Amino acid sequence: MKISDLIKIGLRNLKRRKARTTLTVMGVVIGTISIVVMISIGIGMKKNYTQQVMEYGSLTSINVSSTGGYVDDKGNYVSVKADPMNDALVEQIRALPHVKSVVPIILTNIFLYSGKYENNIQLYVIDSSYITGMDFPGLTAGSLPSPTDYRVIVFGSDSLSNFYNPNSRNYSAKQVDITKEKISVGFNPYQYQMDEKKKPLRVKVEQYGFLQKSNNFEFDYNAYMDINYFRYLYNKYVNTLKTTERKKALTAVANYTNLKVTVDNFKNVEDVQSAIDKMGYQTDSLAKLMKPMLSTANMLQIVLGAIGAISMLVSAINIANTMIMSIYERTKEIGIMKVLGCLVRDVKKLFLFEAAMIGLIGGIIGIILSYITSWAINKFGGPLFQALMSANYMYNPENSKFSIIPLWLPLIAAGLAIMVGVVSGYYPASRATKISAIEAMKTEG
Repeated sequence: MKISDLIKIGLRNLKRRKARTTLTVMGVVIGTISIVVMISIGIGMKKNYTQQVMEYGSLTSINVSSTGGYVDDKGNYVSVKADPMNDALVEQIRALPHVKSVVPIILTNIFLYSGKYENNIQLYVIDSSYITGMDFPGLTAGSLPSPTDYRVIVFGSDSLSNFYNPNSRNYSAKQVDITKEKISVGFNPYQYQMDEKKKPLRVKVEQYGFLQKSNNFEFDYNAYMDINYFRYLYNKYVNTLKTTERKKALTAVANYTNLKVTVDNFKNVEDVQSAIDKMGYQTDSLAKLMKPMLSTANMLQIVLGAIGAISMLVSAINIANTMIMSIYERTKEIGIMKVLGCLVRDVKKLFLFEAAMIGLIGGIIGIILSYITSWAINKFGGPLFQALMSANYMYNPENSKFSIIPLWLPLIAAGLAIMVGVVSGYYPASRATKISAIEAMKTEG
């Protein structure tokens, strides 16, 4: 039997029994929609988790601090203080396997002044030699500090958005445009007692860098300064303090307060973090935070995929049942085909083709409807997902896609639908080949 004849006869048989074919195809459609949509929801949740965690920093970065703590078995907070952080520690951590870079940081605060407005932001003090290890986003204005030109203050995209008037009763945030308005900086005027004979330090910002919006909290809301420029300004600030306060102020910035460790791969973060923990320092990373979240998302994706697989299994049983019923109704037809010289394998191919076509048609329709369903979930499913994920404080349903269908998913779903059709039709097709031509010719119908 020619392939063209096989296709014509197979399609004609499916068309002849429209009601049964339609119902069987609907089973495959439901199974395909279940698999695609269920898995797409799991993919969407995983991507949302990853995207929203990354807004707080890089997944390959580890923050190391000399002070921290933990909660003991009785629920009490235990403070832990490790050895001071110095250049020797930086070199020790840099020598660990998979460590890409180590950036020593002094974390403090600065006050910003613009006319009658002021603002208090966090300042990261770094050596400009390590500037590449910070993975800064691009600049919209100005430049980054360098070892030869380090008198630059780098501002995050949102760090200049919360200026306020301390003399006003009504708090009203003001956005300052550094390209048009003058800004000066000073250190915390409330932490140490000032010398009444000297004016508090305020230094006009002459050179600056302004970072692009990155949706990364670390970069968007903080400022950065080279350590040499910081020490120059800080020493001037210390000279405005009372003599009894100067030693405390200098001791506070004598050592590094944090280290930013960048690992070569997300998969190696846990090993590097464990090695640093053994040194007695406190570490935290978004990778460690995201691990249980991804585990939950993977488990949910497996559960959702299993639900879809059950639907597809039901459709497979439906196809097998349809094909078996078709054999009983077409017994005489099968006998005639054998009498006319059709080979056994041709009969088998015919039934397998019909089963595969049911799977293919159902798969294609199911994929089309899956995209429509995915769109509807993303359009109208916000309140439902917000209620389901309310326990997760990091989950933000705004501007999130709850169902994401990558290109490979419909292709796999279509292939699975065809495979289900073929596998489900294999037994009926084999049974059809065993029917005796003589006995089939005696059958009425």
